[in-house]
Formats: sequence, structure tokens, C-alpha cells
Amino acid sequence: MFHKEGAKIILISTTLTVVLLLVIDHFITLPWLRMGTMLVVLFFLVMILQFFRNPKRAVDISDNHIIAPVDGKVVVIEEVYEAEYFKDQRLQVSIFMSPINVHVTRYPVNGRINFSKYHPGKYLVAWHPKASTENERTTVVVENRIFGEILYRQIAGALAKRIVNYAEAGMQVVQGTDAGFIKFGSRVDLFLPLGTEINVQLNQKAVGGKTIIATKS
Repeated sequence: MFHKEGAKIILISTTLTVVLLLVIDHFITLPWLRMGTMLVVLFFLVMILQFFRNPKRAVDISDNHIIAPVDGKVVVIEEVYEAEYFKDQRLQVSIFMSPINVHVTRYPVNGRINFSKYHPGKYLVAWHPKASTENERTTVVVENRIFGEILYRQIAGALAKRIVNYAEAGMQVVQGTDAGFIKFGSRVDLFLPLGTEINVQLNQKAVGGKTIIATKS
């Protein structure tokens, strides 16, 4: 299954692929060159299709844990000063997504959206230290009955040119459901209350909607 945000790109890419294959078949006479060129065209179509895939996942919904909002690798676990909304110290957990990861963003907890804001910005590589404050990004705060307010931030990378965010202030959201999409490479930062029990390690692979980032008993 594919994400709705990829519908237009998939349609255009599929149509263009069919046209190119017909042109190649008609104009290239050398069998090895014709086959090789066709395979290259099909490869790019497959890459686009896999980027917009949207796998259905059974989510263990619970207010006692925070799940990974995206697929990727855990690249940051540290205490930082969150300057936009909380203006105090928080535990930051960051997940980096490569172009081959699923790029659907999922709500990490159940709760009410208290804040949602889009920021235009630069397109530094997603692991750059200033990416979280200078790149194009969205900031969303969800209030959960167990953890209180948690913040997640979608951050565009060097290739990502559009962030899609479905969260609006006042919405009640369900853990693991579709919160948005980031096109072509990026990362997501989570900002959690100090003292939160973190269940992941640096360089661990996270699976959106499945991996438990933090728990609270």
C-alpha cells in the first residue's frame, strides 16, 4: 500500500516509465543496450514506489509508553534545552531516516494537540547540529495523560523539499495513526520530560509504530 502523499508522483512516474519503455523498445536496436536501459528506467520507478510505501502495522496502543514516530536509526539521546515551546531542559531522542526508510510520521502517543507550527528554513543535511533549529520543520506538542506534554519535530533534510503535517491544535489523536509525511530524507526529534525511562540505544534501528522509545509505570 502507498501513502496518499505519493499519489501524484507515482502516477506521473508510472506514466513516464511506460512512455520511456515504449521509446526505448522502438529506437534502441542493440538487445543488450535496450534491456540495460529498460532496467535502469524500471529501477528508478521501483525506488519511487518503495519510498512512498505505507505498511499497515498493528500498534500496541498504551498511554504508558511512547512509540517511535518514524522508521530509522536513533542518532541522538541526550538532555538539551528546548527553546521553542517548553523553554527548559528535556530529553531529546532523534531518529534519522535515510531515503530507503518508510517516511510516514505516526503519532507517538495518544492525546490532545496543544501546539502545531510550521517553520520555513534551510535544507542542511539532517544530521547537522543546526538542522533542528535552522531547517524547514514542524513542531507538534501532544498532551498525554501519563507523560504530560511531549514534543515531536519533523525536520527536512538535504533532499526533503516538503513536510506534510496533519496535526492541528485541539485535535484528539490516537497513538500510531498517520500524523504526516516527509518527502525524500529527513529526521524526527522527540522531546520528553526529564526522568523519562528511555528504552532505545544509540544506533538502534527504530520501526515507526512498533519500537517503544520510552515507558512510564
